Amino acid sequence: MTTQNPRTGPEGEGAADEAAALAAAMMDAAREGRTAQLAPLLDQGAPVDMQDASGSTMLMLAAYHGHAELVRVLLEHGADPDTPNDRGQSPLAGAVFKGHTAVVRALLEGGADPDAGAPSARETAAYFQREELAALMAAPRG
Repeated sequence: MTTQNPRTGPEGEGAADEAAALAAAMMDAAREGRTAQLAPLLDQGAPVDMQDASGSTMLMLAAYHGHAELVRVLLEHGADPDTPNDRGQSPLAGAVFKGHTAVVRALLEGGADPDAGAPSARETAAYFQREELAALMAAPRG
């Protein structure tokens, strides 16, 4: 027999719903570049590499939408710079596709691999003729 909680339904569902709502809010914050909202949650141990239904991490969402400051914060909190989404695209390839130079720089400084994913960031830069970004990826890092 399931115990009913009048506020949340069967016991346990309320906590799961709250966790799902928080995860969705964090993904929205990443997409919208709300660093001030995400940083304290990350400081408290929120999972930096969680993925949404399409396999995108907060880093992918921040990179794709051009939020360089948030990209740096996520990397400082241990985000994997090369985790691909369900289509095989890396955060770096997404930033190259969108032409976000500051994000590309931040990802490269954070250790992103220009050859990760399919298509890779290098392949994306060549295909979309993003010579400046291709040059950034070709420059020695260290």
